[in-house]
Amino acid sequence: MELIKPDLGLLFWMIISFGVVLFVLIKYAWGPILRALRDREKSISQSLSAAKKAKEEMAKIEFGNEQITALAKTERESLLKEAKEIKNQIIEEARVEAKKEASKIIEEARKSVIHEKNLVINEIKNQIASLSIDIAENILKGQLADKSKQKQLIEDLVKDIDLN
Repeated sequence: MELIKPDLGLLFWMIISFGVVLFVLIKYAWGPILRALRDREKSISQSLSAAKKAKEEMAKIEFGNEQITALAKTERESLLKEAKEIKNQIIEEARVEAKKEASKIIEEARKSVIHEKNLVINEIKNQIASLSIDIAENILKGQLADKSKQKQLIEDLVKDIDLN
């Protein structure tokens, strides 16, 4: 029952021992504990501000990435457009060059055909002339074999000559 109704002496020694423990705690433990709590609070505060700054930086970077992506898309589209224009220009130049070359080849072929035609015509004329001479020679041989026919032919030729 002494614990339920403590003595005055026990109460005195309990207060003194509590005071000594409290003094020792305040003197040696309370300061470091409070300092540790303040340091912890400060580090948490710094961590929160660093996290906030990091979040802001991430937002800026994300915005920058969006701008870079948009710029890259625009540049890609302009490069594709330019490449298409260059392709069309090259195709058109090739088409024009091919038409010029085809016209040149056709003109050269036309000239070659005309030249070949003229050569063939001249060759045919020469052959016709040669054949005509051979035919005339054979005819004349046959007609001039007889002396009376020779005289008649000479007289006809002399009549046909116009003496102006």
